[in-house]
Amino acid sequence: LSTLHLKDEKTKPDANGAVVKADDNVEKTEDEEKEDRAAQSLLNKLIRSNLVDTTNQVEVLQRDPTSPLYSVKSFEELRLKPQLLQGVYAMGFNRPSKIQENALPMMLAEPPQNLIAQSQSGTGKTAAFVLAMLSRVEPGNKHPQCLCLSPTYELALQTGKVIEQMGNFYPELKLAYAVRGNKLERGQKISEQIVIGTPGTVLDWCSKLKFIDPKKIKVFVLDEADVMIATQGHQDQSIRIQRMLPRDCQMLLFSATFEDSVWKFAQKVVPDPNIIKLKREEETLDTIKQYYVLCNNRDEKFRALCNIYGAITIAQAMIFCHTRKTAGWLAAELSREGHQVALLSGEMMVEQRAAVIERFREGKEKVLVTTNVCARGIDVEQVSVVINFDLPVDKDGNPDNETYLHRIGRTGRFGKRGLAINMVDSKHSMNILNRIQEHFNKKINKLDTDDLDEIEKINN
Repeated sequence: LSTLHLKDEKTKPDANGAVVKADDNVEKTEDEEKEDRAAQSLLNKLIRSNLVDTTNQVEVLQRDPTSPLYSVKSFEELRLKPQLLQGVYAMGFNRPSKIQENALPMMLAEPPQNLIAQSQSGTGKTAAFVLAMLSRVEPGNKHPQCLCLSPTYELALQTGKVIEQMGNFYPELKLAYAVRGNKLERGQKISEQIVIGTPGTVLDWCSKLKFIDPKKIKVFVLDEADVMIATQGHQDQSIRIQRMLPRDCQMLLFSATFEDSVWKFAQKVVPDPNIIKLKREEETLDTIKQYYVLCNNRDEKFRALCNIYGAITIAQAMIFCHTRKTAGWLAAELSREGHQVALLSGEMMVEQRAAVIERFREGKEKVLVTTNVCARGIDVEQVSVVINFDLPVDKDGNPDNETYLHRIGRTGRFGKRGLAINMVDSKHSMNILNRIQEHFNKKINKLDTDDLDEIEKINN
């Protein structure tokens, strides 16, 4: 397997794998927020040790409503090649996940069918499309037959690992990484059957350098489409690659979210698709007690936090700040007071973030101070208190209700009781809180000293 590894703590690869200096002192711009989607996705992959058992219902829309719709409850039903079945079981998959039950029969059908699928991280979708690619390969043909696009170098490596694991018992199958920095001789043709890479490099390999003959590609996978289109240039490059492929090439596109921009892109890239969507799961605030604390400024918020600290550290707590600057300041102040806290911040390398989350999960630190960006998608079962040191607002300063729900939804999960405490330090933030209350039609009570006993009861 031709592979590349770039490692340097002070630098981080950009969207195409080029190494750029990380500037620690800059507050995030909107573009950096978008970039973080890729980091978030990688983080989810690093911290998921097993599949998420999602309760979301899957909605399947077929291109041809007359063909029989079926799903599978076991991998044997898919009639896979024995060496692939062996690879699936060796990876610890005993039965298909919810997305796999529906997606695999479509992906493996004859003649091949196109698919647009929505699936969040940890649901087994990478394994599903890898299985589809490996099933379509003719090992005797020594040229690229399957092409997979990933938004970043690191995400390409993660998918590559799944291909290597699943193809472990299929030694004739070879994999090449089309990422910047993987230099090949001009005029060389690639003999590996599967190529995974970032859009810019894959486009070069197909058109300018002619390492790949796009007309021989049977399966085209576009992974993490929502992350892809958040990165400058990736959308156009992906469309240009797709246009070089043969008409009968199977197109598979995956995205965690399906906002309008993703839909438009998906429909350009995938003709006549079958569609698998997740029905939105209604998050509920019924098991979460919500309070607010009135303060006059940041320092008062800090003192109030120290006063309730003893009550909250019985269990585990997450404290949300609006900027990484505030998060850094708060973590340092709490540490100075002798409290043990962990900080999750945007300038940390993804591997460092994963290590922090792992320590928090194991209970080595009871309190995690973080910003919105870092906390997306982190599920730590034992969190029972969430504190909004800053209330969530969008870029125009309006209440960000979705983020509020997402933040306090970290607690009260799996039917347990949870607690949310909101710090209010101005008329403006009181107005934000009132609008959040109206939106969810849920009263948020002022926190009194008596309530601290109640908090301790919840935590116990």
